[in-house]
Amino acid sequence: MSNEAVPLTDATMFEVFTVVSLFLVALFGTVIAYQAYRGYRRNDAESMLYLAIGLLLLTLCPFLVNIVINTATDMARIVTVFAENLSRLLGLVAIMYSLYGQH
Repeated sequence: MSNEAVPLTDATMFEVFTVVSLFLVALFGTVIAYQAYRGYRRNDAESMLYLAIGLLLLTLCPFLVNIVINTATDMARIVTVFAENLSRLLGLVAIMYSLYGQH
């Protein structure tokens, strides 16, 4: 698998749908995280802050990690996958803490 950028005109429909779906996951996750953050600010509910952080780590950060690592560096694909999965894991931990932690 190559890390080289593919011009949009040369991309397959599957590649275009994959990028669009990843972007939409990041966008919707960010909107929901923003709403959770607003809930934190409005009600001073610390659990909502951890929920917002968890959602960002679960949705937006893997998308950004993928773009930054693949665009700015020549690192191996396995580094990208590891960084994305680490972000998702931390996001799930933050969400679990928001649900079950002592606040």
